Amino acid sequence: MKHFISLQEAVAMTTRYRQHRNSILAAQHQGQNILPLSETFDRAALDALLAKPGCSAIRIYYGMDETLQLHAIMVAVDTENADILPATQKNEEGEDEGIVDRGIRCPTLCPKASPLNE
Repeated sequence: MKHFISLQEAVAMTTRYRQHRNSILAAQHQGQNILPLSETFDRAALDALLAKPGCSAIRIYYGMDETLQLHAIMVAVDTENADILPATQKNEEGEDEGIVDRGIRCPTLCPKASPLNE
């Protein structure tokens, strides 16, 4: 399966999303930044998922926090198309290392201008 697209297609898609992201929400949810423009994740978090034994892909789920803001939630996936989920054991900081969230959401912290966000 081909996963790469052209910059032109990406610009068209992100432009279309910015134009319609509030209008697809019910009126009471519009203007509340429920749908982010982007989320940025540290490479270390993605590397940790890719390093999971048996990882052949990364899956993105979408979830909502208690303020109804949408978030990308990433997990490693094996060759059988099954999620590789963390055991109950946590790392030294008391965190699970098998599920990635807490990206830097835009808006509030947005990236520098590029053709994908102008």
